[in-house]
Amino acid sequence: MIIRDRYAPSPTGLQHIGGIRTALFNYLFARSADNGKFLLRLEDTDRTRSEDCYVQNLYDTFSWLGIKWDEGPDCGGAFAPYIQSERSSLYKKFAQELLDKGHAYRCFCTTQRIEEVRLQREASHSSESGYDRFCRNIDSNEAVKKAEAGEPYTVRLKIPLGESTVFHDHLLGDIEWKNDDVNPDPVLLKSDGFPTYHLANVVDDHLMEITHVLRAQEWLASTPLHVIMYRAFGWTPPQFCHLPMVMGQDGKKLSKRHGATSIDEFRKQGYLPEALINYVALLGASYEEGKDIYTLEELAQRFTLEKLNKAPAVFDYKKLEWYNGQYIRMKSDEELASLCLPYAIEARLFSNKGDNPSQQQKEIFISAMPLVKERLVFLNEVPEKIAYLFKEPEIPEAEEFIPKKCDLAKTIELLQIGKEIARNLAQASDDEKAESFIKAEAEKREVKLGDLMMPLRVAITGSRVSPPLFGSLRLLGAERSIERIEKALKKLQI
Repeated sequence: MIIRDRYAPSPTGLQHIGGIRTALFNYLFARSADNGKFLLRLEDTDRTRSEDCYVQNLYDTFSWLGIKWDEGPDCGGAFAPYIQSERSSLYKKFAQELLDKGHAYRCFCTTQRIEEVRLQREASHSSESGYDRFCRNIDSNEAVKKAEAGEPYTVRLKIPLGESTVFHDHLLGDIEWKNDDVNPDPVLLKSDGFPTYHLANVVDDHLMEITHVLRAQEWLASTPLHVIMYRAFGWTPPQFCHLPMVMGQDGKKLSKRHGATSIDEFRKQGYLPEALINYVALLGASYEEGKDIYTLEELAQRFTLEKLNKAPAVFDYKKLEWYNGQYIRMKSDEELASLCLPYAIEARLFSNKGDNPSQQQKEIFISAMPLVKERLVFLNEVPEKIAYLFKEPEIPEAEEFIPKKCDLAKTIELLQIGKEIARNLAQASDDEKAESFIKAEAEKREVKLGDLMMPLRVAITGSRVSPPLFGSLRLLGAERSIERIEKALKKLQI
């Protein structure tokens, strides 16, 4: 069997972690098999909520993640079109087939009547819910006459009563579902001729020869309904695998209250796509003992349905941050600078107008990457961490300069020593030589090395916590460094 699976989102919102995890598992499963095919299908049957901006967000997200489908709306394929709103005639045809076979019926109930039934049940505290099957037993010939007379109607599936539907789930095993607990005679075709999710989903999966449906466990309750439809058509259902839920640390379904969930939010915060893919691929699946870092190709090579977990996966933002830091440190200085540059421009690091850097600024920016690479968690941290290299930092209050167990007079003395040795430090070819030099000076002048470096760091960077001092001095150069020390001394001596 050639594996054919799909990601079939509804373009009614931004792409989020749960959807991306579903798409990724389908992608990995298809790529794990010889000649496997991964499809994208847009299920835009909800015309009131579907928007073009969400379609564009989907394309942008997967382009950023580096995940490509074999067939889809943008690249075509043997079963085009891959947008449900462009397949309306197909759904009408198959709805009619179910009507002809007696597995569906026309419903002429108005929304007002359905709402009245709901309110009556609510008032009487009835346990019944859903449609009351009022039109189920209308004579089919009478129903045809009413439809031909122009009376609006929907097409509803006739759920077999008093029976159970049994199906197999690859992860959960054999499942038996009482038909009385299935959504009562759901609408398949709306009065405007558009299909509901259920009809379009089943018809398209069959026509597109989908062999496996991997989707979140929240869709499990829809599966009996879909199996009933497959049997009504006389089709063989695909193999089902309902993926474990993604939860927050509090054990509740992952949502905005836990933090970022849309991929746009992660992207804006400065996450790398490789880190997100690596971490999301581990949510509910295992691959290899003792290994944490995987490329997309390695994940595909190792992925099997047998490695999926039944238990819900817990989304750990700290673990994702760890992955992001690991991937940041794998980048060359040039690659990292290129990734961080948009954040720097947005933060107006190079000018108050948000201009692109000059050639000199660009060279300094690239050279600054080794100073921050080991400490970065997010790409968007870079502008703030190295702002002092491009703009004069504000001179902090005197308290910031003073090392522990020192006073202002001693601090001024230490900073004067710093001024004397700044040129040698800035001109040292590497950190090792700079460190040897300053250690020797501290020893010669009988001061503690940490005490000597503290006020010097604050004068150069404007902060006690900053990227490495020696590299900062080299990038600023001797003259600019000495100017900053002089300004700091002037403030401290007032």
